[in-house]
Amino acid sequence: MSFTPRVFSGVQPTGNLHLGNYLGAIKQWVRMQHDMPSIYGIMDMHAITVPQNAAELAACSRQTAAALIACGIDVSKSIIFVQSSVSAHAELAWILGCHTPLGWLNRMTQFKEKAGKQKDMASLGLYGYPVLMAADVLAYKATHVPVGEDQKQHLELARDIAGAFNRAAGAEILPLPEPMILPTAARIMSLRDGTKKMSKSDASDYSRINLTDDADAIAAKFKKAKSDMVEGISYDEESRPEASNLLQIYAALADEPLAKVSDAFASSNFSSFKSALADLAVAKLSPISARMRELLVDPDELDRLLASGRDRAAAIAAPVMREIKQATGFFV
Repeated sequence: MSFTPRVFSGVQPTGNLHLGNYLGAIKQWVRMQHDMPSIYGIMDMHAITVPQNAAELAACSRQTAAALIACGIDVSKSIIFVQSSVSAHAELAWILGCHTPLGWLNRMTQFKEKAGKQKDMASLGLYGYPVLMAADVLAYKATHVPVGEDQKQHLELARDIAGAFNRAAGAEILPLPEPMILPTAARIMSLRDGTKKMSKSDASDYSRINLTDDADAIAAKFKKAKSDMVEGISYDEESRPEASNLLQIYAALADEPLAKVSDAFASSNFSSFKSALADLAVAKLSPISARMRELLVDPDELDRLLASGRDRAAAIAAPVMREIKQATGFFV
């Protein structure tokens, strides 16, 4: 059976989005929306697998929506919506959970990492959220999912769950979604430690470029980024992680090959290279932060856009859920 090509991806609304989110995912999403129909979720149901402040979570959902739009997701072409506003996600997660052996979930490495030694105190939601991730994709019969290396296991599980449901139904109802592995710029590292991924949970705000940072903050953070004592600028992830990270950021922002950027700055010192990188980043990112501020001062318009996205997403999911419920034996 052939399925209509469709992309699904999402991001959790758990604080400011940063440069790593933009270069590693959102910039790719902006390109993908021109290739096939795309749905982008703000995944607040996943966010509550750990404790959240209700008011802050709602505000972060709006801020995340503003960031996606400011970065170039076209709401007339793509769908942006908040996950919890479409009931199909929760409904399908239960159905798919009944087709998911515990052994499959026990192999998921991210649960082990996040639960740590306190796994007996971890919530059922944290344990079962890979099933919800599968439901996120399959509720829309999405055929393609952009993923980084750390998410490949979850997509493989989604394929396994879809296959298990199809076998139980005796029909090819759900697609086996294909991974779209993101390019090398997907792993943007901390500006304070080139061996650690850039993260919104890092205690130091100077470790990351937030999409809400103004031009002065962007320039200051790059100029204070950690460097090394080696002469010249060269790419070597093992021995020069900070230089390599900054080169990779420059190449991704400039849309130029990494080798070309490395050659251009091979004889530069860190001061001049970081100054050039700061100028480039300000030119590329300042319009995004300015557009975000415009959107956030008009929450009613932002909510209207999210309501439209909710309705469009629900309209796609409704016939899929009807088919799944009929195959399950539910009254519809």
